[in-house]
Amino acid sequence: MHRRGAAALRGLAASAAVLLSAGALAGCQVKDGSAGPAVRVSKAPQQVPQKPPSQPSTTPAHTNAAPKPVQPAQPRQKPEAAQPVAQTVRMARGARGAHVRELQARLRQLGLFHRNPTGYYGPVTAGSVTAFQRQRGMARTGKVTDAVLSALRARTHQPTRSELYPPTSRPPAKPDPRCLTGRALCVSKASRTATWMVNGQVRTAMDVRFGSAYTPTREGQFKVNFKSRHHHSTLYDTPMPYAMFFSRGQAVHYSADFAARGYAGASHGCVNVRDKKKIAKVFAQIRPGDKVIVYK
Repeated sequence: MHRRGAAALRGLAASAAVLLSAGALAGCQVKDGSAGPAVRVSKAPQQVPQKPPSQPSTTPAHTNAAPKPVQPAQPRQKPEAAQPVAQTVRMARGARGAHVRELQARLRQLGLFHRNPTGYYGPVTAGSVTAFQRQRGMARTGKVTDAVLSALRARTHQPTRSELYPPTSRPPAKPDPRCLTGRALCVSKASRTATWMVNGQVRTAMDVRFGSAYTPTREGQFKVNFKSRHHHSTLYDTPMPYAMFFSRGQAVHYSADFAARGYAGASHGCVNVRDKKKIAKVFAQIRPGDKVIVYK
């Protein structure tokens, strides 16, 4: 019995050894906990499929928002030029008064207004203002603004009374050399003025007109032959107050027609004066024998 039991035990032991050896070869692990320590089996590393390289994203890494479309660059716009501020017009065509007279006197100082101040803003004054604006690089409007006044005053002086109220409507011409000595009534056809001078000094200046092409006023150096305060022409049946005769019936005298019609008319050869007060003053001062110079 003992031999049979021992033999049986040896058989069981051999079977267990075979089983253990087979489990080791199979790489299996016994899980019932009674067959000894578990055998750790190392697995081969698995191959992870590679993803295709992604395109660089314009979306920041910290946000999940969809990337915004890239806008094309806009061209830089130039800053708009400042628009000039419109200025108030102080004087323009049709204006009248002392301020216009001063404007004309200042323009005349610059050689831009070739007449004496009248106080009326007409086309001649507008043309002079335009010429000044052209010189200064201003808009050529022919109208006076504050900017025009400032520029004009900076280049001229305050007109004197004689500049504002000259004795004639046109500037007297440069005196003929024969007028610069002694007592002379200097008559210029170019400027249409007569100037009473004593030793080269102007005493009085007057606007005058002359004879027509058919009855021209003679030119040259003459002298006063006689004077007639209330003269009346028997040849033309015309009054000739304050007449001062100098050449065969031609005289310097006051003309009511000249005072009324201006240069629209003409004389019969005489030198007409339209300012009655001035010719009366000269008549009182001139003496027979004084020079009368008529020149172009």
